[in-house]
Amino acid sequence: MSEKSEELRAQIRELVAEFHAEAFAAQPFVPGESSVPVSGRVFDATEIQYLVDSSLDFWLTTGRFAAQFEREFARFMGIRCAILVNSGSSANLLAVSCLTSRTLGDRRLTPGDEVITVAAGFPTTVNPIIQNGLVPVFIDITAPTYNADVTQLDAALSPKTRAIILAHTLGNPFDLHAVVAFARKHNLWLIEDCCDAVGSEYKGRKAGTFGDLATASFYPAHHITMGEGGCVMTNSPQLKTVVESFRDWGRDCWCEPGKDNTCGKRFKWQLGQLPCGYDHKYTYSHIGYNLKVTDMQAAVGVAQLQKLPRYIEARRENFRRLREELRSVEEFFLLPEATSGADPSWFGFPIAVRENAPFSRAEVIAHLEERKIATRLLFAGNLIRQPAYAEIPYRAVGSLPNTDFVMNQLFWIGIYPGISPAMIRHMKESFEGICKNSCQVS
Repeated sequence: MSEKSEELRAQIRELVAEFHAEAFAAQPFVPGESSVPVSGRVFDATEIQYLVDSSLDFWLTTGRFAAQFEREFARFMGIRCAILVNSGSSANLLAVSCLTSRTLGDRRLTPGDEVITVAAGFPTTVNPIIQNGLVPVFIDITAPTYNADVTQLDAALSPKTRAIILAHTLGNPFDLHAVVAFARKHNLWLIEDCCDAVGSEYKGRKAGTFGDLATASFYPAHHITMGEGGCVMTNSPQLKTVVESFRDWGRDCWCEPGKDNTCGKRFKWQLGQLPCGYDHKYTYSHIGYNLKVTDMQAAVGVAQLQKLPRYIEARRENFRRLREELRSVEEFFLLPEATSGADPSWFGFPIAVRENAPFSRAEVIAHLEERKIATRLLFAGNLIRQPAYAEIPYRAVGSLPNTDFVMNQLFWIGIYPGISPAMIRHMKESFEGICKNSCQVS
């Protein structure tokens, strides 16, 4: 870059800051008129400056910001390798797909193998099992942690069981002590879906560092955002290489975009039935995809990552405050609890309407939505009751009653860093209002 271009770049950054101040000025919260979202982007001028800075490079694929984010995110998580992808769903797809690689020998997953998981969650935690010809084995969950019931692991086990993939529900870590011990005892792969749990800890150690692989999402609803984006994490250099291969078209070459001959023998490989010296950049060892993130997305992530520690603390404080405020309505609502030994970086605040309550979940949600308080269900509720899964092969341990309880009674509300104390007071008053009105009617 010339000196003049660098001067112009600096001027553009200054103008971006002025634009942010004008276009995104904070608005006062007015109860009942202003919205209380379940999630959203929390950002300042820095994110836009990084985004524009990246666009000025006009490097439209993975580049310098992606490499920086992978280094810094891995350091934050306390893990060796972080591989950026274009979404958390893609991260899950790659985490499962990489375990089918022939490079893993006898431990590779093959069609018909079984993977233990739960039906109460987001579809793309389970979809990669099905997409790879594997069979999901569903265990129930417990309330009010809403994570896997580890007492059912033994019942889920069969001679075909080869792996476990579980999400930390709404940021609340599952019982990692029990699950890790079970996986090690039976030589099973373990994948932690941390898409809702970046920064969560279990017994002083970050979720995502216990399994063979872990995943994260950087969708706008999550702890930090790139708009779209995700990440696969591992401490295994072998798995890192396989994940990158599946991400990058399935190629055997590990050169970064725009680079050639990292291995020093680009035209000297002999692989498969290809002629000796066939260009390594066009040699494919897996049936892969193109799931890379752009550098412009990664640039936003680099800026967001600087704020992640305080975002996590804000989520924890909002959870603590809201739970304390809602103690007054526990007669009718089951409030969430953290898993023993866990310090969640909460994604949302799950609430279940007790079955003896004088109102239904639908009535509660309507009451809240009328007051501009957004709500969400716990994703798919019970996956095996969803139309998309009507014909898939699966096993289930029992009838999954707590999963059905979630499907019928549970919803969640926001505690992300954009939630203010005034919003929490409004939520408390709204919950107390429906309880008071129902008691008066009865």
